[in-house]
Amino acid sequence: MLYKSFIILSSFLVFFSIALEADDDPHKYHKLEKDEPVILAPGWHPLKFAPPAPGTYELRKIFMAEDGSTIDQNGQSIMLHELYDNRIVLLSFIYTSCPDINGCPLATAVMHKLNDKFANHTDLAKNVRLISLSFDPKTDSPAVMKEYGEQFQEGYVDWKFLTTSSEDNLDPILDKYFQTVIRVKNEDGESETAISHILRVYLIDKNKTIRNIYSVSFLHVDLLINDIKTLLME
Repeated sequence: MLYKSFIILSSFLVFFSIALEADDDPHKYHKLEKDEPVILAPGWHPLKFAPPAPGTYELRKIFMAEDGSTIDQNGQSIMLHELYDNRIVLLSFIYTSCPDINGCPLATAVMHKLNDKFANHTDLAKNVRLISLSFDPKTDSPAVMKEYGEQFQEGYVDWKFLTTSSEDNLDPILDKYFQTVIRVKNEDGESETAISHILRVYLIDKNKTIRNIYSVSFLHVDLLINDIKTLLME
């Protein structure tokens, strides 16, 4: 399983490194079989508009970020609220074998860019934690998440790569965050590797309240950094 995951990760990193360099012509980086271009999400490119300055707007309180039992990349059990404690948190639900470049790879790429951007904001970095939680515990074991996370560990923000012990343990967390996941079942009723989901990344304040939920269209490093600054100015 580790070898399979390593191959998947290697393939992802090749495309990930290319996509990070994407310019205003994304069509040349990815083609479908019928030569139909894939449009990369805004998060892969420089922002095409000037976002509002930090502190000039308010982020409404959406709902409480609930707790849940997870397993870190070292195989240790840890509750989400332990990781939320006195930090601004960006939480994304991903799985390491996701084939959609505008899905889980986008979430990871934007967080990676954010981690790099904190090089110029080291005073803010200590107040922030990034969390990538897998919704494929069958494949994404702690060892797989550790191997996946090692590609992105160098940076200025503490970044946790988590999984759970089973789908039964994970599903209550997904329900609490209204994260829709549809698992493809085989003839035996067991989950296969293909997982359909809607990309959501959650911004959580120091009081464990969700203050923004980013979709594909609005997940961009410049918006994240301004929203984080805005929360810290409250």
